[in-house]
Amino acid sequence: QVQVAESGGGLVQPGGSLNLSCVASGRSFRTYTIGWFRQAPGKEREFVAAISWNTGGTRYAEAVEGRFTASRDNANNAVYLHMNSLQLLDTAVYYCAISQSLMRSSQPHDYTSWGQGTQVTVSS
Repeated sequence: QVQVAESGGGLVQPGGSLNLSCVASGRSFRTYTIGWFRQAPGKEREFVAAISWNTGGTRYAEAVEGRFTASRDNANNAVYLHMNSLQLLDTAVYYCAISQSLMRSSQPHDYTSWGQGTQVTVSS
């Protein structure tokens, strides 16, 4: 039984930066993949990044490669998404989620536990 909760969303200007946090709670004896997804109005939920809790290995969507960085702090049961050079099209509700596999999947249906989402708005 693992739960996650996102925080850190808000309003940022184009070209700016924003850091999102995802805190996990609950007992687990497994290795998890933590994914970041986003959903904009009229769009399907799309993959942003994934990170292995144990190894720190990462995977990124092409749209954010080089701009976003996922990291984790196991001591604090937290995963972070550091977003740089934000653009208008980055505006979306951002979610973190847990997968029970090691595949760092880009598919939302491969993730079983989801946070409530946090709004990121990029606007001038």
